[in-house]
Amino acid sequence: MKWCTQMLSERLLTKAVSTFEGSYLQLKPTKREFLPAPKPGKHYMLYAHIPFCERLCPYCSFNRYPFSEDRAKPYYENLRKEMLMLADLGYDFESMYIGGGTPTIMIDELCKTIDLARKTFNIKEVSCETNPNHLIPEYVEKLEGRVQRLSVGVQSFDDDLLKQMCRYDKYGSGMEIMKRLEYATPHFESMNADMIFNFPAQTEKTLINDIAYILESGCSQTTFYPLMASPSVEKSLAATVGKVDYEREQYFYEIISEGLLDHGFTMGSAWTFNRKEQGMIDEYVVDYEEYPAIGSGGISYMGDHTYVNTFSVRDYNKAIEDGHMSVFREVTSTKLDQMRYRFMMGLFGLRLDKAKFKRDFGVSVEQGLPAEVAFMKTAGAIDRDDEICMTLTPKGRYLLVVMMREFFIGVNRLRDQARAALTGEEHDLIFGDGVNDTLNEKIAEEQ
Repeated sequence: MKWCTQMLSERLLTKAVSTFEGSYLQLKPTKREFLPAPKPGKHYMLYAHIPFCERLCPYCSFNRYPFSEDRAKPYYENLRKEMLMLADLGYDFESMYIGGGTPTIMIDELCKTIDLARKTFNIKEVSCETNPNHLIPEYVEKLEGRVQRLSVGVQSFDDDLLKQMCRYDKYGSGMEIMKRLEYATPHFESMNADMIFNFPAQTEKTLINDIAYILESGCSQTTFYPLMASPSVEKSLAATVGKVDYEREQYFYEIISEGLLDHGFTMGSAWTFNRKEQGMIDEYVVDYEEYPAIGSGGISYMGDHTYVNTFSVRDYNKAIEDGHMSVFREVTSTKLDQMRYRFMMGLFGLRLDKAKFKRDFGVSVEQGLPAEVAFMKTAGAIDRDDEICMTLTPKGRYLLVVMMREFFIGVNRLRDQARAALTGEEHDLIFGDGVNDTLNEKIAEEQ
């Protein structure tokens, strides 16, 4: 009976968030050539997107293109120009997050970009994503000191799963990846291993082995994302790793939580775990409510607006060379949308600041979101609840994983809308229609 109740809560939540995302995240054309200027006293983070990868993973919905130097080098140059446009608008940043794609794919260009950001803004911490094959001295020595938090896309240490994901040949075996993590971790303030759970072929045994590898690797942080079958990758995902089964997702999440919390980790968010003796840099969606994004495919969250940059690298370069930024679509959110977003992100970070919620929105969370609060309480998701804050029970943490899974699937639908504008070669390069593999191999042979 308890398990049936939990599954019912998950399904109701999945449906509710999916419905909300479907009505909210509908892109509209914009005439803006620049992002809005910063609000006085507001703290922002800078997000930069690098869309190039050596191989396109079948489960990834982010804006990404097969790498070629001729395509990537002018892109980095224009990314730096767009960064300076933010400075001209009056922005300053203490934190920078570089995502992808694979940002380290041209390490010298990346270093030039970070150095310019530090010269232009009061940057104190840089977070950057990478892949396991770049955890080698040639890359690590250049990143050390420039990057404080390095996040590595591991996904799994199981060799069979790595082969299903087309990552084994490119990034090595699970043991090789673990050894590279061991080598690189001491060079950064925080080393995060990005993992994915609930692959169709994943078993309880392989998941437990993944946790054991994390413990042995010495990494200071790990993030276990549930596999997300968003529309744009559904076919390629099913063809490579199989159809996603959400029936066992909670059970796997409980294995992960117990396996890490019982061995010296604490929780930083509903799906992020940190070693107790080591500091961490939180995920940017928790720490920063607003952030402008530069780069093709970047998404800016700015008050009641979400701005999406063009997904076309060709159009991106042209926009910057024409002297303006790359925004090409936007979404306007209502006060209710913003309250729901704050509610979700606060609880995802394990603590909703109720006093700040009331200051910012003029109503208490109970007044602003009566149905949402009632659902979470009825589902047994709320632990502490007073005038100061709201926190989660273990069941509540899983329900936030469900909410974030559906939220990111919704964001991926938004990406699909932006991606639909691509034509010609760019369309063929990134759509999962069988062309990717051929082009990837061709490009690799030319390097």
